[in-house]
Amino acid sequence: MPTEQKPEPLTEYAHRIHRRVRALDERHPLVWDLLLTGFWVAAALVDAAGGWRNVARDPDVPVRLVLAMSLGFSVPLLWRRSHPAAVLIAMAPVSLVNAWSGATLQASLLQLLVIHHIALRLPQRTLWWASALVITPFTVMAVRHPQGGMEKDVAPVLMSIVTAAVIGIAVRTRRNYTAALEDRARRLEIERDQQARLAAAAERTRIAREMHDIIGHNLSVITGLADGGRYAATKSPERAGQALDAIATTSRQAMGELRRLLDVLREEEPPTDLALTPQPTLTDLDQLLDGVRAAGLPVTATVTGTPTIPPGRQLAVYRVIQEALTNTLKHGGPEATSRIALSYAPAGAVTVTVTDTGHGSMGEGDDGRGRGLPGMRERSALYGGTLEAGPRPHPERGWRVHLHLPEESPQ
Repeated sequence: MPTEQKPEPLTEYAHRIHRRVRALDERHPLVWDLLLTGFWVAAALVDAAGGWRNVARDPDVPVRLVLAMSLGFSVPLLWRRSHPAAVLIAMAPVSLVNAWSGATLQASLLQLLVIHHIALRLPQRTLWWASALVITPFTVMAVRHPQGGMEKDVAPVLMSIVTAAVIGIAVRTRRNYTAALEDRARRLEIERDQQARLAAAAERTRIAREMHDIIGHNLSVITGLADGGRYAATKSPERAGQALDAIATTSRQAMGELRRLLDVLREEEPPTDLALTPQPTLTDLDQLLDGVRAAGLPVTATVTGTPTIPPGRQLAVYRVIQEALTNTLKHGGPEATSRIALSYAPAGAVTVTVTDTGHGSMGEGDDGRGRGLPGMRERSALYGGTLEAGPRPHPERGWRVHLHLPEESPQ
């Protein structure tokens, strides 16, 4: 059974009509001004046909003068929005003649509409002289054609002026408030988009750094194993087979880590296997060193103190060591060796120094645009640390990377 449709509330109907009128005004302002001005001109002329004598102080005023004054009050309304002050000044002589002659045309009240537009569009100080310009002719009329005393002739007009001005100020205040809200909404939308772009850029940088650390290191290990396997293939097939097994294992590990990173890019929520696979920490350092040694780089490590730093700091230290060893594998040469000195201090401070005896350079790539050293510096800066990377002092040969993370600041 169809439900009976409830009648539309009167307020919603009025709001819909108001929106339609506003839309017409915004699309065709001149058409709206002509319609409204035409209406008031017609009303003024109807009153000039004879009805004006019902309230006139002097009903013997010439009809031609009444007709001219009616047009003088109504026709200028066409420019009430663009030049309200000029329209009111143009009406002032007509209003003065109206008061002096005693015609007392009701069309003179159209000045209140102009007062409304002055309050709506011009500085509020303009209201003072505009109100005086309107009230003066009525004061003249009360003096020249008294009828019931000054308070009965002037007070109602004064109250009407105040009402028109207050309505104009209220509408102006609401428009300004609405415009401020719209501007704030636009600025918040722009700020939201900027924050989203910054967050996306930061995430891209983080993912690029992780991919560089993972792929760069594993490819360097694979390269070292392949070189060693090729050398061993002619002398020791068994060792060549071990090198191939190590290459396969390293490749699978790299592919797994890369796949998890790519899953982060594809999925809104981290996949289950990524959530269950933690980032490497310093407890995984032995596995990293075993892989580097298998690739042909002799590495020794010295650890002092007890690791009491949080996982985030451990990841930063791990990646710095990984990148330093990767650079040695890539640029140190076949005779290079590496040494790691890792020292823990109370309150989370940690110092690590990675040195090698190779003859390579900074490991930034042939074109100088690599991400190795910038990535290490970004990780150290994240925890307020410092990173130094450069050739070892003469006569020593090789490269040195020194990282220091200070004590954790108290929360």
